[in-house]
Amino acid sequence: MDVPFVRVSREQGETTRRELAEADLIDDDYEIDVDGEDLYIPVVDPDAVSGDLEVCTRSAVERDTQTTPADLLGFDPSYERLGRAVLLDEDDEERADEIAAAVIESDLPVDTVLNKASKVKGETRVRDWELLAGENTEVVHREYGCEFALDLAAVYFSPRLATERHRVASQVADGEHAFDMFAGVGPFVIPFAKRGGTCVGVDVNGEAIEYLRENADRNGVADRVTAVHDDVRAVAPEYEDWADRIVMNLPHSADEFLESAVTIAGEDCVVHYYDIQHEDDPFGPGERAIRETAEPTYDVTVETRRTVRSYAPHELNVCLDVRLERA
Repeated sequence: MDVPFVRVSREQGETTRRELAEADLIDDDYEIDVDGEDLYIPVVDPDAVSGDLEVCTRSAVERDTQTTPADLLGFDPSYERLGRAVLLDEDDEERADEIAAAVIESDLPVDTVLNKASKVKGETRVRDWELLAGENTEVVHREYGCEFALDLAAVYFSPRLATERHRVASQVADGEHAFDMFAGVGPFVIPFAKRGGTCVGVDVNGEAIEYLRENADRNGVADRVTAVHDDVRAVAPEYEDWADRIVMNLPHSADEFLESAVTIAGEDCVVHYYDIQHEDDPFGPGERAIRETAEPTYDVTVETRRTVRSYAPHELNVCLDVRLERA
């Protein structure tokens, strides 16, 4: 069977393997292969691999697999992995308990199983969880070389957006001023700072801001990160004309904060504006709102229109990368 691999020299093999493992990109179903002076590492998502690595397709050898939850259950359960936790979304309590027991008994490197007990709710976008195995709801998640501590019961975090966060972080240049208006525990701020950005992260959730500060320490970028517990609309005047880059990842209501974004934007600023809209016109409402707020103070150029993921039937989570240049 042909599968995607990253090809590197044997000298760079361990460094690259570690980088791919931190990004959770290694396909454990297949063996790492050596051919002459080259090492081939199988990957699950070639589009998520850093652009400075070579991706190729070649024949693969399946690994002797470890015991999985599916082996024990007789069916393939649906779950997400976050650090050493497995996240379930099961309405049937018996089925959830059965899956949790199989997860713990399997060879997965997991010691916590949580089942969603509510939808995301409230201003801080947190949800309730039922703890099926383990001690608490705190996890440590690794993503593209960064490490994030967080408590799922206290903060919002989506591992599904890792590739999108990496796409945006890859655009950050050394010395940039980057502002995250809804920063959470820092999944944008931390990689921005690791690329040399001077970063400000604001959030109304005080616990998220405490984790952001901890994560800045964990990743060695505390000197380049300012974490602010407040509504960004109150903070914006303190950072007037400051930012080269702004992240607005608050789908459904980011448009309510556009005036603050325009206040924060510098002479030439890129805004990453996230939205959820109907598939018939997923980008139009956001673009119109941005133009209505920013023009004529700024010339507005939409550089990228990107569908991040499907959110619900006929609804898309999208991103507009918009350049604001002062007129």
